[in-house]
Amino acid sequence: MTNPREILAEYGLLPKKALGQNFLHDPNAVEKIASIGAQSVDEAVLEIGPGVGALTEALAKRARRVVAVELDERLKPILDERLKPYANVEIVYGNILKQDPAVVMGADAGNYVVAANVPYYITSAILRHFLEASARPRRLTIMMQMEVAEKLIAKPGDMSLLTVSVQYYAQAQIVVKFPPAVFYPRPDVSSAVVRLDVHAQPPVDAPVAAFFRVAKAGFSQKRKQLKNSLGSGLHISAAEAGELCVTAGIDPQRRPETLTLAEWAALARGWMGRQR
Repeated sequence: MTNPREILAEYGLLPKKALGQNFLHDPNAVEKIASIGAQSVDEAVLEIGPGVGALTEALAKRARRVVAVELDERLKPILDERLKPYANVEIVYGNILKQDPAVVMGADAGNYVVAANVPYYITSAILRHFLEASARPRRLTIMMQMEVAEKLIAKPGDMSLLTVSVQYYAQAQIVVKFPPAVFYPRPDVSSAVVRLDVHAQPPVDAPVAAFFRVAKAGFSQKRKQLKNSLGSGLHISAAEAGELCVTAGIDPQRRPETLTLAEWAALARGWMGRQR
Protein backbone atom coordinates (compact mmCIF):
# COMPACT_ATOMS: atom_id res chain seq x y z
CA MET A 1 0.00 0.00 0.00
CA THR A 2 1.53 3.33 -1.07
CA ASN A 3 -1.42 5.71 -1.34
CA PRO A 4 -1.21 8.12 1.64
CA ARG A 5 -5.00 8.34 1.96
CA GLU A 6 -5.21 4.55 2.34
CA ILE A 7 -2.20 4.36 4.66
CA LEU A 8 -3.57 7.01 6.99
CA ALA A 9 -7.02 5.39 6.95
CA GLU A 10 -5.51 2.03 7.93
CA TYR A 11 -4.09 3.65 11.07
CA GLY A 12 -7.24 5.68 11.77
CA LEU A 13 -5.58 9.01 10.95
CA LEU A 14 -6.44 12.11 8.96
CA PRO A 15 -4.11 14.88 7.74
CA LYS A 16 -3.79 17.74 10.21
CA LYS A 17 -4.64 21.04 8.55
CA ALA A 18 -2.97 22.93 11.41
CA LEU A 19 0.34 21.28 10.46
CA GLY A 20 -0.07 22.05 6.77
CA GLN A 21 0.08 18.35 5.88
CA ASN A 22 -0.13 17.60 2.15
CA PHE A 23 1.26 14.17 1.28
CA LEU A 24 2.72 13.34 -2.12
CA HIS A 25 0.83 10.42 -3.68
CA ASP A 26 2.24 10.47 -7.21
CA PRO A 27 5.13 7.94 -7.38
CA ASN A 28 6.69 9.72 -10.34
CA ALA A 29 6.82 12.96 -8.35
CA VAL A 30 8.41 11.15 -5.40
CA GLU A 31 11.07 9.58 -7.62
CA LYS A 32 11.81 12.90 -9.31
CA ILE A 33 12.38 14.69 -6.00
CA ALA A 34 14.48 11.82 -4.64
CA SER A 35 16.70 11.84 -7.72
CA ILE A 36 17.38 15.55 -7.21
CA GLY A 37 17.66 15.32 -3.42
CA ALA A 38 20.12 12.43 -3.29
CA GLN A 39 22.51 12.44 -6.22
CA SER A 40 25.16 10.09 -4.86
CA VAL A 41 25.28 6.89 -2.83
CA ASP A 42 27.80 8.65 -0.58
CA GLU A 43 25.45 11.46 0.45
CA ALA A 44 24.00 12.05 3.91
CA VAL A 45 20.49 13.48 3.62
CA LEU A 46 18.47 15.37 6.20
CA GLU A 47 14.81 15.03 5.27
CA ILE A 48 12.26 17.42 6.75
CA GLY A 49 8.76 16.04 7.24
CA PRO A 50 8.85 12.41 6.09
CA GLY A 51 5.08 12.09 6.52
CA VAL A 52 4.13 8.53 5.61
CA GLY A 53 7.64 7.78 4.37
CA ALA A 54 7.31 7.75 0.57
CA LEU A 55 10.15 10.18 -0.10
CA THR A 56 12.16 8.78 2.81
CA GLU A 57 12.06 5.30 1.26
CA ALA A 58 13.10 6.64 -2.14
CA LEU A 59 15.99 8.59 -0.59
CA ALA A 60 17.09 5.56 1.43
CA LYS A 61 17.58 3.62 -1.79
CA ARG A 62 19.91 6.32 -3.13
CA ALA A 63 21.86 7.70 -0.18
CA ARG A 64 24.31 6.38 2.38
CA ARG A 65 22.37 7.87 5.29
CA VAL A 66 18.96 9.52 5.76
CA VAL A 67 17.97 11.40 8.90
CA ALA A 68 14.28 12.29 8.78
CA VAL A 69 12.82 14.84 11.21
CA GLU A 70 9.07 14.54 11.78
CA LEU A 71 6.90 16.79 13.97
CA ASP A 72 3.78 14.58 14.03
CA GLU A 73 4.38 11.63 16.36
CA ARG A 74 1.07 10.07 15.29
CA LEU A 75 2.96 8.89 12.19
CA LYS A 76 5.51 6.86 14.16
CA PRO A 77 3.81 3.43 13.63
CA ILE A 78 3.58 4.09 9.88
CA LEU A 79 7.21 5.17 9.57
CA ASP A 80 8.47 2.33 11.78
CA GLU A 81 6.73 -0.24 9.62
CA ARG A 82 7.54 1.24 6.24
CA LEU A 83 11.20 2.00 6.94
CA LYS A 84 12.03 -1.17 8.89
CA PRO A 85 14.01 -2.66 5.97
CA TYR A 86 16.31 0.38 5.75
CA ALA A 87 19.15 0.33 8.26
CA ASN A 88 20.46 3.62 6.85
CA VAL A 89 17.39 5.59 8.01
CA GLU A 90 17.03 7.38 11.36
CA ILE A 91 13.82 9.09 12.45
CA VAL A 92 13.96 12.07 14.83
CA TYR A 93 10.69 13.36 16.27
CA GLY A 94 10.52 17.08 16.95
CA ASN A 95 10.28 20.55 15.43
CA ILE A 96 13.02 21.03 12.83
CA LEU A 97 13.11 24.75 13.61
CA LYS A 98 14.24 23.89 17.15
CA GLN A 99 16.85 21.38 16.03
CA ASP A 100 20.50 22.30 15.47
CA PRO A 101 21.51 20.73 12.11
CA ALA A 102 25.00 20.13 13.48
CA VAL A 103 23.58 18.03 16.30
CA VAL A 104 21.05 16.21 14.10
CA MET A 105 23.64 15.24 11.48
CA GLY A 106 26.50 14.53 13.89
CA ALA A 107 29.58 13.29 12.05
CA ASP A 108 28.04 14.37 8.73
CA ALA A 109 27.39 17.97 9.82
CA GLY A 110 30.16 19.24 7.57
CA ASN A 111 28.89 17.50 4.44
CA TYR A 112 25.16 16.88 4.12
CA VAL A 113 22.20 17.84 1.93
CA VAL A 114 18.56 18.62 2.69
CA ALA A 115 15.46 17.22 0.99
CA ALA A 116 11.99 18.30 2.02
CA ASN A 117 8.32 18.51 1.22
CA VAL A 118 7.49 20.99 3.97
CA PRO A 119 4.34 22.79 5.10
CA TYR A 120 4.27 25.88 2.93
CA TYR A 121 3.63 28.27 5.80
CA ILE A 122 7.09 27.58 7.27
CA THR A 123 9.11 27.53 4.04
CA SER A 124 10.81 30.88 4.68
CA ALA A 125 11.57 29.95 8.28
CA ILE A 126 13.16 26.66 7.19
CA LEU A 127 15.29 28.42 4.59
CA ARG A 128 16.55 30.87 7.22
CA HIS A 129 17.14 28.06 9.71
CA PHE A 130 19.46 26.15 7.40
CA LEU A 131 21.10 28.98 5.47
CA GLU A 132 22.02 30.80 8.68
CA ALA A 133 23.08 27.65 10.56
CA SER A 134 26.66 27.12 11.69
CA ALA A 135 26.58 23.81 9.79
CA ARG A 136 24.97 24.69 6.48
CA PRO A 137 24.08 21.97 3.97
CA ARG A 138 25.78 21.82 0.58
CA ARG A 139 22.45 21.66 -1.19
CA LEU A 140 18.76 21.97 -0.39
CA THR A 141 15.99 20.40 -2.47
CA ILE A 142 12.67 21.76 -1.26
CA MET A 143 9.09 21.48 -2.50
CA MET A 144 7.38 24.84 -2.04
CA GLN A 145 4.54 27.00 -3.25
CA MET A 146 5.14 28.22 -6.81
CA GLU A 147 4.79 31.85 -5.79
CA VAL A 148 7.60 31.50 -3.24
CA ALA A 149 9.79 29.56 -5.68
CA GLU A 150 9.51 32.37 -8.20
CA LYS A 151 10.59 34.89 -5.56
CA LEU A 152 13.76 32.92 -4.87
CA ILE A 153 14.92 33.13 -8.49
CA ALA A 154 13.79 36.73 -9.08
CA LYS A 155 16.03 39.25 -10.85
CA PRO A 156 16.59 42.93 -10.02
CA GLY A 157 13.30 44.69 -10.61
CA ASP A 158 11.35 42.02 -8.72
CA MET A 159 13.64 41.39 -5.76
CA SER A 160 12.36 41.05 -2.19
CA LEU A 161 14.13 40.69 1.13
CA LEU A 162 13.59 36.92 0.85
CA THR A 163 15.17 36.92 -2.62
CA VAL A 164 18.20 38.90 -1.47
CA SER A 165 18.61 36.77 1.65
CA VAL A 166 18.49 33.44 -0.19
CA GLN A 167 20.69 34.55 -3.07
CA TYR A 168 23.33 35.82 -0.62
CA TYR A 169 23.72 32.23 0.58
CA ALA A 170 22.83 30.07 -2.40
CA GLN A 171 22.20 29.72 -6.12
CA ALA A 172 18.52 28.89 -6.58
CA GLN A 173 16.82 27.23 -9.52
CA ILE A 174 13.37 25.76 -10.13
CA VAL A 175 13.95 22.21 -11.32
CA VAL A 176 10.42 20.82 -11.64
CA LYS A 177 6.84 22.05 -11.26
CA PHE A 178 3.87 20.08 -9.94
CA PRO A 179 0.09 20.62 -10.08
CA PRO A 180 -2.09 20.33 -6.96
CA ALA A 181 -3.27 16.88 -8.09
CA VAL A 182 -0.03 15.15 -6.96
CA PHE A 183 -0.92 15.79 -3.29
CA TYR A 184 -3.38 14.46 -0.75
CA PRO A 185 -5.13 16.54 0.45
CA ARG A 186 -5.05 18.62 -2.69
CA PRO A 187 -3.74 22.15 -1.99
CA ASP A 188 -5.15 25.29 -3.60
CA VAL A 189 -1.84 26.26 -5.24
CA SER A 190 0.68 24.88 -7.70
CA SER A 191 4.07 23.79 -6.39
CA ALA A 192 7.69 23.68 -7.47
CA VAL A 193 10.83 21.92 -6.38
CA VAL A 194 13.68 24.37 -5.88
CA ARG A 195 17.32 23.32 -5.76
CA LEU A 196 19.59 25.60 -3.77
CA ASP A 197 23.33 25.09 -4.13
CA VAL A 198 24.89 26.77 -1.11
CA HIS A 199 27.84 29.07 -1.78
CA ALA A 200 31.11 28.16 -0.10
CA GLN A 201 31.61 31.93 0.28
CA PRO A 202 29.08 34.76 -0.23
CA PRO A 203 29.10 36.06 -3.83
CA VAL A 204 29.55 39.67 -2.67
CA ASP A 205 32.07 41.42 -0.44
CA ALA A 206 30.31 42.60 2.71
CA PRO A 207 30.14 41.30 6.30
CA VAL A 208 26.95 39.32 6.81
CA ALA A 209 25.65 41.41 9.74
CA ALA A 210 26.08 44.71 7.91
CA PHE A 211 24.69 43.31 4.64
CA PHE A 212 21.46 42.17 6.26
CA ARG A 213 21.13 45.23 8.48
CA VAL A 214 21.13 47.44 5.40
CA ALA A 215 19.00 45.10 3.26
CA LYS A 216 16.33 44.85 5.96
CA ALA A 217 16.32 48.61 6.30
CA GLY A 218 16.01 49.03 2.54
CA PHE A 219 12.96 46.78 2.36
CA SER A 220 11.39 48.14 5.56
CA GLN A 221 8.96 50.37 3.67
CA LYS A 222 7.41 48.91 0.56
CA ARG A 223 7.20 51.01 -2.60
CA LYS A 224 9.30 53.81 -1.04
CA GLN A 225 12.34 55.35 -2.67
CA LEU A 226 15.57 53.85 -1.39
CA LYS A 227 16.68 57.01 0.45
CA ASN A 228 13.42 57.06 2.42
CA SER A 229 13.31 53.39 3.37
CA LEU A 230 17.02 53.33 4.25
CA GLY A 231 16.66 56.49 6.31
CA SER A 232 13.77 55.07 8.28
CA GLY A 233 15.29 51.62 8.68
CA LEU A 234 18.76 52.83 9.67
CA HIS A 235 17.42 55.71 11.82
CA ILE A 236 19.19 58.39 9.83
CA SER A 237 17.83 61.31 7.85
CA ALA A 238 16.70 60.91 4.24
CA ALA A 239 19.50 63.31 3.27
CA GLU A 240 22.11 61.10 4.98
CA ALA A 241 20.61 58.03 3.36
CA GLY A 242 20.78 59.78 0.01
CA GLU A 243 24.48 60.52 0.55
CA LEU A 244 25.02 56.87 1.43
CA CYS A 245 23.43 55.85 -1.87
CA VAL A 246 25.43 58.34 -3.92
CA THR A 247 28.69 57.17 -2.31
CA ALA A 248 27.77 53.60 -3.31
CA GLY A 249 27.06 54.73 -6.88
CA ILE A 250 23.30 54.24 -6.56
CA ASP A 251 20.51 56.68 -7.46
CA PRO A 252 18.75 57.49 -4.12
CA GLN A 253 15.39 57.55 -5.92
CA ARG A 254 15.56 53.93 -7.00
CA ARG A 255 13.29 51.32 -5.45
CA PRO A 256 14.76 48.57 -3.23
CA GLU A 257 13.47 45.80 -5.49
CA THR A 258 15.72 47.02 -8.32
CA LEU A 259 19.05 46.62 -6.51
CA THR A 260 21.54 43.83 -7.17
CA LEU A 261 23.35 41.93 -4.42
CA ALA A 262 26.53 43.83 -5.31
CA GLU A 263 24.72 47.13 -4.78
CA TRP A 264 23.41 46.03 -1.37
CA ALA A 265 26.98 45.05 -0.49
CA ALA A 266 28.25 48.49 -1.55
CA LEU A 267 25.62 50.13 0.66
CA ALA A 268 26.62 47.87 3.56
CA ARG A 269 30.30 48.80 3.21
CA GLY A 270 29.41 52.49 3.04
CA TRP A 271 27.21 52.24 6.11
CA MET A 272 29.93 50.44 8.04
CA GLY A 273 32.37 53.19 7.13
CA ARG A 274 30.02 55.76 8.65
CA GLN A 275 29.85 53.83 11.94
CA ARG A 276 33.58 54.22 12.63
